[in-house]
Amino acid sequence: MSMELTIEAGKTERQYWKDLWNYKELFLILTWRDIVVQYKQTVVGILWAVLRPLLTMLAFTFVFGSVAKLPSEGNVPYALMVYSAMLPWQLFSTALSSASNALVVNANLVSKVYFPRLLVPTATVGVAIVDFLLSMAILGVIMCIYRYLPPIQFFAVIPLALLGSVLALGPGLLLCSLNVTYRDFRYIIPFITQFGLYVSPVGFSSSVVPEKWQALFMCNPMVGVIDGFRWALLGTVEFPVKPLLISVVFATALLVTGVKVFRKTEKTFADVI
Repeated sequence: MSMELTIEAGKTERQYWKDLWNYKELFLILTWRDIVVQYKQTVVGILWAVLRPLLTMLAFTFVFGSVAKLPSEGNVPYALMVYSAMLPWQLFSTALSSASNALVVNANLVSKVYFPRLLVPTATVGVAIVDFLLSMAILGVIMCIYRYLPPIQFFAVIPLALLGSVLALGPGLLLCSLNVTYRDFRYIIPFITQFGLYVSPVGFSSSVVPEKWQALFMCNPMVGVIDGFRWALLGTVEFPVKPLLISVVFATALLVTGVKVFRKTEKTFADVI
């Protein structure tokens, strides 16, 4: 019994979004592979996800809390205030970096096999989520040490973490597309995450920003996510309605833009990469 394979021009294009669902098993495989590789190829393994936020917390607590004498929020220890902000920031920065380099890292797979390329950068977000869950476990230990009981809105971290992931995925798709053709962008990505760390309220409270700069400060979409985490985990700030609305608008706009640019350039990936 013979079989024929007919390739129609444009058919794959028309069923692209359907293919995303049809290839869901591949998405899970790619996600699991990235998680395994992330920890298998490091000396300290899974501890690396814990050491990064802890070391950053210690550095920021010393510089901003002990040296600069910046105030904490309420009666919360400065270290706990910083660590609660490190959780969403690490989720964002890890997801952004992983998604931006996804196609270059998976060049052999992209150039040989057909599947919706959008799966590759999206799957890398799984590594950031695992890091985030491990860091959340350490937060529980730190809260026990300081004998701090989280407020009732603790579980609001789930939608807030989702918002942080979407905020990273949008620009991640954009940078991923550009990185295939212009490899210089891989040098820009660490600068973006490093610069963003210092202009986001990670090592300090948003309340220390002067009133005249608040409007500009809140244009940073991570402000709403970070303050949202502090509201959910510590209960030391009011629910950041305006900053979160700005974050949602930015997340939506960046995701739509990232997907459009990615889809527009996707046809050239196999040839260029």
